[in-house]
Amino acid sequence: MVPTRLLAVLLAMSLLVPATLAHAAPKRIIIARHGEKHTPLSLCSIGKERAQALAAQYLSPASPMSLLKGEKPAAVLAVTLHTLETARPTAKAWGLRIATDPLMLTPIRNNRYFNSLINAQNRRVVRDLLENPRWHGQTVVMVWEHFHIASEALEKEFAGEQVTLRQLLHLDRIPKARVPKTWPDSNYNFFWILTYDRPQDTVPSRFRVVRQYFAEPYANLPSNDWGAPEPLPPGSGCS
Repeated sequence: MVPTRLLAVLLAMSLLVPATLAHAAPKRIIIARHGEKHTPLSLCSIGKERAQALAAQYLSPASPMSLLKGEKPAAVLAVTLHTLETARPTAKAWGLRIATDPLMLTPIRNNRYFNSLINAQNRRVVRDLLENPRWHGQTVVMVWEHFHIASEALEKEFAGEQVTLRQLLHLDRIPKARVPKTWPDSNYNFFWILTYDRPQDTVPSRFRVVRQYFAEPYANLPSNDWGAPEPLPPGSGCS
């Protein structure tokens, strides 16, 4: 029979575990879309250049333009082949490895079955980000599919489920923020930056949008307005 005092200690510990897991939000999450694509397997020339530019400037360990300012991210995360190809130069610049899985290495398909797989992955990733103490006080970079960052159409298709990062990270509840319901198909040139003031928060304290304006030698990369068509050069191979 368990002594009364030991039983009380064990009960107290069991009550503390869920609290610890719930108090683990990162300090900051930087969300970017993958680069412009050529096929379901690879980026086009502009997308590949954007991936290099991100690593050299906005997500660089050394550039004065860097959003990270010398702060090594705890992880660079990806979810599909396009996002993996975009994220690799940044991960390499920081000496990080990107964890992969079979879904990430499968050519993307825009159908309900494949989207349901990414929806499930979205839920797993966000649950880990908000519950795993390893992220507490850290910055995490997510290179993601725009349809699974924010999409009113996807949310309607999977009504009653939490499927997009916008839903799962409660971006509609951020004080004084108007987070778009959909990330436009034509935009590859923005960051969404979420800041958490306290690790116990499940809703970000602040939401910031940063537009990508690259310096030389990447100043030629398109930077169209939100929702405007992207001006692509002839022969870029971008679809």
